[in-house]
Amino acid sequence: MVGKLLQLLERLDQAPGGLLLREIVKSTSINKSTAYRFLSHLESEGYVFRDSDGYYMVGPKLAKLGNGTTYQATLCRTSAAILETLCIETGETVNLAVLDGNEILYLKVFESRHTFRMVSEVGRRRPLYCTALGKAVLAYLPPEQQRKIISSTRFDRFTPHTVGSAEDLDKDLHRVHRRGYALDDEETVVGARCIAVPILNRDHTVLGGISVSGPVVRVTKRMIPEFAALLRTAADDIARRLSVLSE
Repeated sequence: MVGKLLQLLERLDQAPGGLLLREIVKSTSINKSTAYRFLSHLESEGYVFRDSDGYYMVGPKLAKLGNGTTYQATLCRTSAAILETLCIETGETVNLAVLDGNEILYLKVFESRHTFRMVSEVGRRRPLYCTALGKAVLAYLPPEQQRKIISSTRFDRFTPHTVGSAEDLDKDLHRVHRRGYALDDEETVVGARCIAVPILNRDHTVLGGISVSGPVVRVTKRMIPEFAALLRTAADDIARRLSVLSE
């Protein structure tokens, strides 16, 4: 029985995008009822996650025992439908990212249908200090970790609006806490504006961040509060789904 259970987990680990029950049965030769019983128990304990389409994948609880790569895939799949809806609601590009060392790593991008749009590449890493996603995540890190990152940051200027010092960044991070969202107002690209919020668990630990980005001619200052509210709702929905998995 233990051998079958390990075989099942190894197969799921090899498929970050998830597997249907029939695919698991076919690839492991485990009896369907036995496989379902294993999966149901693992799901109830938070070690396996099943999405709305019936795909099983490694959950955050199990991913913590590994290197976190599978968790990134789980985060992508868990948030996909929510972020796609957000993209439709705003009409702009929506991004999902996580902290990776002293940078932000883009995991998922839902592109705007507008011909003129802002797009980041999946797998791209960008600085924390001048991106909305970076500041949204950085603002909610433990103080010691935050100070360590800021002290090692080189403040390169990409535009005349880029944050230029640790003091300016510290003020910006306080604003993030006060208003509940981070803003990249033409700091990385002239003519582009991005609003971001962190994904926080019940303990206010940062799980990642999501953002809406677009040209300033469409993402006007007047629209920032509306987009920030939509982002906050989406981030809370993602956190709620992830919380269920880890309980």
